[in-house]
Amino acid sequence: MTASSLNSREKRAAVSLASVFAFRMLGLFMLMPVLAIYGQQLEGFSPLWIGFAIGAYGLTQAVLQIPMGWLSDKIGRKKVIIGGLCVFALGSVIAATAESVQMVTLGRALQGMGAIASALLALASDLSRDEQRPKVMAVIGMCIGMSFAVAMLLGPIVAASWGVAGVFWLTAGLALLGILIVLFLVPNAVSKAPKGDTLATLDDIKQLIKHPQLARLDFGVMLLHLTLTTVFVALPGQLIKDGLIADHHWYLYIPVLFLAFFLMVPIMIVAIRKEKEKQAFIGSIALLVLSMLAMSLWVDSVIGIGICMLVYFIAFNFLEATMPALVSRIAPANQKGSAMGVFSSTQFFGAFLGGLLGGYVAQALSAQAVFAAAALVGVIWLILAWNMQVPPRSKIISLMTELSSEQQAQALASRLVALPGVIEATVVCDENRSYLKINDKEFDLDQARKVAGLI
Repeated sequence: MTASSLNSREKRAAVSLASVFAFRMLGLFMLMPVLAIYGQQLEGFSPLWIGFAIGAYGLTQAVLQIPMGWLSDKIGRKKVIIGGLCVFALGSVIAATAESVQMVTLGRALQGMGAIASALLALASDLSRDEQRPKVMAVIGMCIGMSFAVAMLLGPIVAASWGVAGVFWLTAGLALLGILIVLFLVPNAVSKAPKGDTLATLDDIKQLIKHPQLARLDFGVMLLHLTLTTVFVALPGQLIKDGLIADHHWYLYIPVLFLAFFLMVPIMIVAIRKEKEKQAFIGSIALLVLSMLAMSLWVDSVIGIGICMLVYFIAFNFLEATMPALVSRIAPANQKGSAMGVFSSTQFFGAFLGGLLGGYVAQALSAQAVFAAAALVGVIWLILAWNMQVPPRSKIISLMTELSSEQQAQALASRLVALPGVIEATVVCDENRSYLKINDKEFDLDQARKVAGLI
């Protein structure tokens, strides 16, 4: 086992926690392609209520994400994760047995109250070494992306056989499976990763909200997920109008999603190698706008919608993969946890707003107007992102340091920042930690450890 590879404990942690994440997100995503269709059988149905039901989980997620992370620091990660999954399962059962769209909305809101993402990521950090943490997070990120694709396949199939209630019962079952994984497969953490790496702090949040580049990304991810939920309020019903029966919607979704993923990869490779990340980022937002405009014009054609969705998801996948990395690069070295906490909360808030916007426009106007509204949201984002700055590629690591005074901390920070490949160094006495923002190609970990007095 080399220092550059995951050890058995880290592999077990990465796979088990990624599974919990995937099962939970699968349950949330499966509703998107089916609720607008099968929800018509519920009492009190209206496009606005369906939009509210689709997005309701996002509001409670956004509000509780950071507090649940703080709670996990107080009472333990696993307790919060298991408690959150129990609440998620309860919300699923309430929605499964509901006869009205209002009760389904309540169930969705309860699902969101099981906001365990921050606690899961904090536990993943606790169970991984500093230098291996990005790999563990990458495994989790890949599984979340895969769960969306699987949800687009499973959602229509399950709903066709057992209705919306069947989707919610499956969701509850997946939550219980997640609890078993946490209890029996996820390793117990023997140490806590530094707060700067994992959890948001109130003081940091206030500073980060004022950070112009991070604020752009936070607002951007909110608008990105706003367009996603907006589209899925109207898309399933429009496909039925165009002659594609609900049972066969996955015939469109799956090829589009997988093809979009494979077409996105070359764009990402070129953007990184040619250092054209900003151009690719702005171009992806422009593609998102064009795809939604085109869909509003080709709304009566299944093939036209399919082409537009392909373009949309190429842009979506690139932006979804790029933005967390940009947040990590831009965030101050000791505020990565806070930066990601704010980013995740705005992401979920966007899902809530998207449901409301899509539902309102669909009810007041038409499906065509919903896609046009999504395009307008994209235009707003394009204007805001135009002057964004892309920092040099970097990653953040932390080292244990035991210092008794601020003077020693400042002196150590000066020595660390002078090392090759170190872009920024912050030493926090209270945490006994040094946070380094580094250029991986030039950075020597052993050299940094030597300066910090660890070897």
